[in-house]
Amino acid sequence: MKKIKTLVAVSVLCATHGAFAAEADKLGTELTPLGADKSGNKEGTIPAIGAPDTPKAGWSQGKNREDFWTHKGEKPLFTIDASNVDKYADKLSPAQVQMLKQTKGYHMDIYPSHRTCSAPDFVQANTKINATRGKIGSDGWSLEDAALPGVPFPLPKKGIEVLWNFLAGYQGVGVELKNGLTYISPRPGSTEPIKAGWSQINYFPWAKKGTTSPAGVDGYKQGFYYTYNTPAAFAGQGIVENLYFKKELEAFYYFTGQRRVRRLPAYAYDAPVIGFENQYPIDATNLYFGNPDRFDWKLLGKKEMYISYNNFKFNDGSIKPEDAFRENSINPALERYELHRVWVVEGTVKQGFRHSAPKKVMYFDEDSWNVAVGDDYDAQGKIWKLKENKILPVWELGGTCANTVLAMYDLIGGRYVADNVVFGAGAGRDMQWFAEAGNNPKLKDNFYTADNLKTISER
Repeated sequence: MKKIKTLVAVSVLCATHGAFAAEADKLGTELTPLGADKSGNKEGTIPAIGAPDTPKAGWSQGKNREDFWTHKGEKPLFTIDASNVDKYADKLSPAQVQMLKQTKGYHMDIYPSHRTCSAPDFVQANTKINATRGKIGSDGWSLEDAALPGVPFPLPKKGIEVLWNFLAGYQGVGVELKNGLTYISPRPGSTEPIKAGWSQINYFPWAKKGTTSPAGVDGYKQGFYYTYNTPAAFAGQGIVENLYFKKELEAFYYFTGQRRVRRLPAYAYDAPVIGFENQYPIDATNLYFGNPDRFDWKLLGKKEMYISYNNFKFNDGSIKPEDAFRENSINPALERYELHRVWVVEGTVKQGFRHSAPKKVMYFDEDSWNVAVGDDYDAQGKIWKLKENKILPVWELGGTCANTVLAMYDLIGGRYVADNVVFGAGAGRDMQWFAEAGNNPKLKDNFYTADNLKTISER
């Protein structure tokens, strides 16, 4: 009897493995190497997957990207505003619909869709491996195993898997913004916005060319360094954060008045970013940031949706801030929306935990796994915030697409945040992505320590 049970168990295991292997074979055939449906939609409004996006001849890092984009000068197909939003509501999120209905002068210009997001060969190869290797930990939220850099779950079955496809998305070994801006619109009754200038760099030790895993980098997911340049009250203050695949992040902050570095043990989740009048929770960075352990994540399926795509204008440092920021929104003339397919994931705060936004619904671009839109709900179940990432092809990373600017609208309080902005920074001051670490001292583990933060802050 024991032998029979063993044979049955082995047969079930083999059958399961065979089913996974058969699905894995779809990658690169029916599906793209990253797991998206290759085909377009039947209406023709979403095209089949195309070749990776490449710039026109003559582009180099520092030159205005839009000037070298193949489709520069395209005109909108149509515009969605308060007068016709109901006609298109099935292809919008509830928060997008509310934003259009309640915000005077706000609209969405819809452009032709371009599906050109890809990844380098080694990322594609690791993704193929992950079709049968990617594993969530026994805690239900951590990334236990995956071939990195690569999409951990190209054939997702659970919401947490889709979330990790974003959190462990390939962006090179580092992303730097030397002259960024965070803009927060004025509080009611005031005409003075918050404008904070800063520099930052993100470091991903697992993203080097080749194959590694969470264990191969000792569970170290990301290093993050950020320092304020303006306003004067904050200039010189800085932070380093270390994020991990299966444990809590660590944060250290340098206070200029004290000339000391202090550990911030609770600087995560919905804790407010220092200096931003409680308008920017930590975990809203890049739309979602940090560990996904306090929510249950439910995969709701796919839908077609208008999302911010190929937004090259947001990396144009010559645009003046006064022309970009309006009273209730970023200038809609700078926006570009396209119709794409997205994965929909709903997050509900776990019993025993609290969060200012206990329900979140996020929409992930199927081609790049970037989270494009997020709807936050308050404790009463009302739509509270609309969050949008601007998705851009990154030519220096072999057709990879990444998030750039975050726009976050408080639909109850009436204020908004624009982050990772380069408007007014000048030519050549947009984000820079690094495919290799080279000798860059900021792309090493020892840069992201409390001791080093103190050293570089006091120079």
